[in-house]
Amino acid sequence: MTDRQPLELRYERARRVLVVAFDDGEQFELPAEYLRTHSPSAEVRGHGLSEPKLLTGKKDVDITAIEPVGSYAVQIRFDDGHDTGIYSWSFLYDLGRNMDANLARYRSRLSDAGLDEDR
Repeated sequence: MTDRQPLELRYERARRVLVVAFDDGEQFELPAEYLRTHSPSAEVRGHGLSEPKLLTGKKDVDITAIEPVGSYAVQIRFDDGHDTGIYSWSFLYDLGRNMDANLARYRSRLSDAGLDEDR
């Protein structure tokens, strides 16, 4: 897949949702909790893990800053102190396209761990 380019990137703080519109017409609303629990950082992804680390307690996480990284990505800073994930445009696009499946898997993993969605 060629990298999609964002046409719009805005954070709606009241809803805690990052809205990303891409040049192919796709638009995604990505909740802060989803972005935090599916971060591309080593803390979440590990090194070579097939599945992200199961993070809990992020239901009320907020985004405090979004900073450009060159012309290919943004770094998102969260109010829990996490700030090491670099979200490339292709990673954000993939998160948007696969959000339903990713969130279903996340809920299943929470359930398997004996946790509920409210954590």
